[in-house]
Amino acid sequence: MNTGRRSFLAYLATTVPALNVLGCARPAAPVEVRHAAADLGTWDGVRREFPLDPSWIHLAGFLLASHPRPVRDAIERHRRGLDENPALYLHEQERDGEANVRKAAASYMGVEPAEIALTDSTTMGLGTLYHGLPLASGQEILTTTHDHFSTHESLRLAAERAGATVRKVPLYDEPALATPAAMVDAIARAMTKATRVVAITWVHSGTGVKTPVRAIADAVAKANAGRDQRDRALLCVDGVHGFGVESAPVGELGCDFFVAGCHKWLFGPRGTGVVWGRQDHWPSLRPSIPAFTAEAWTPWLKGSPPAEASAAVMTPGGFHSFEHRWALDAAFAFHQSIGASRVAARIRELNRQCKEGLAAMKHVALHTPRADDASSGIVTFEVAGMTPKEVVERLAANKIMASTTPYATTYARVAPGLLNSPAEVDAVLGRIRELASA
Repeated sequence: MNTGRRSFLAYLATTVPALNVLGCARPAAPVEVRHAAADLGTWDGVRREFPLDPSWIHLAGFLLASHPRPVRDAIERHRRGLDENPALYLHEQERDGEANVRKAAASYMGVEPAEIALTDSTTMGLGTLYHGLPLASGQEILTTTHDHFSTHESLRLAAERAGATVRKVPLYDEPALATPAAMVDAIARAMTKATRVVAITWVHSGTGVKTPVRAIADAVAKANAGRDQRDRALLCVDGVHGFGVESAPVGELGCDFFVAGCHKWLFGPRGTGVVWGRQDHWPSLRPSIPAFTAEAWTPWLKGSPPAEASAAVMTPGGFHSFEHRWALDAAFAFHQSIGASRVAARIRELNRQCKEGLAAMKHVALHTPRADDASSGIVTFEVAGMTPKEVVERLAANKIMASTTPYATTYARVAPGLLNSPAEVDAVLGRIRELASA
C-alpha cells in the first residue's frame, strides 16, 4: 500500500484521464543522458563521478557534499518531469517515489522500510524526534557536553515544553585521550532512575571523537533491566558523521532511534535526511508536523480518530524539493556499489595517514584520537601561534578547503574522504608543516 500523498492527490485520479481526453498528453519521457560506464572499483574512478573543481583539495565534504553522477542524473530526471507537467508527474511519482527511497535506505541501513521517516536534514530529524518523545515533568534527558547546537537546542525546547530537565555530562576531558571504555562508563554512571532519554552523537564534529554506540546501547539496556516499560530510557543517536563512513549497519548499533542527514558523507541530494526507529517505539511518539501520508490523511477524511504514530505519520508533511527527495535512492545505490567495508577502510586509511602526520609535527596539537576505535573521518588540530581561522585561511590560500569547528572551543578541521588520495593528504601535511615558520 502506497504511503505517499495518494489521499491528498486522489482527485487527480479523475483529472488525469480528463486531461488526456482534452488532448493534453502526459509529458514526454525525459531524455536519458548516456555516460561511460562508471569504474567504482578504483578510487580514481569514484572521484571521476563528481564534478569537483580539480584545482582544490576538498577536505570539507562532511559539511555539504557534491552530487555524484547517478544522483545528478536522478535529480535531473525528476526535475524535468516536474517542470513539464508538475501535477501529473507528482501524482505518478507519489505512487512509489518515497517508497523506493525507504526501500533503498532500509537495504543500506539493515532495517525495515516501515521503520524509516524522511526529513530534509539532521536538524529537522532531531527536532521531529525530540519534540515527539513522551516526556513528562520530573523526567530527565541525559546528553553530553560535546553535542552539536542542533541536539542541545532541540532537547532544551522539548524539555521546556514537557517540564523535564536536560543534564549534560562530559565523556572525556582531552579528546585526543578519549577511549571507548571511559565513554561508556561516563554514560553508565550518569544515568539515574529519572533518565528517560540518552541523547548522544556517533562522531563529534567538534573533536572527531567517535563514540562506541553499540557498547553504550548495552550499558543503557543494563540500566533498563527491571524497569517498567514506561520507565525505560531510550537511546537516541545523531549519526550523521558516521553515516556513510562506518561500515556497521544502523540496525546493529543497538540504539532505539537514529537520525542523519544524507547530504554529507553519503553524497545524497542536498536537503534530504532520515530518522530510523524501532517499529515498536514509534507509537509512543507525538507528531509535531502533519504528515501527508495515507496513514495520517485517511483518518481525517473519514472523521476517524488519528492513527497512532509510525514512521510514516512522523514524516513531516508539506511539499518538499521532490526531485531531491526522490533521487535519494540513487545515493544509497551508489554507496552500496562501492561497498560499505571498502568505504570504511579507505576513510580509515586516509585519516590514519593524516593523524600520524600531524602528530609528528611539534608545532601542531592533534585533538582527535589516533586510535581507530575512537575516531572516524574528522581530524581536528591546532597550530601553535595561529588561530584556527588563520590556519584555515592559510590552507585556502593554497587551494585546500578545510573548516573550523563551530563550538565555544574551536579547532581547525579536515576530513579526508573518498574523494581524496594519499598524495593529497601528503600535500596538505606539507602545507601545515610549512606553517611552523609562519
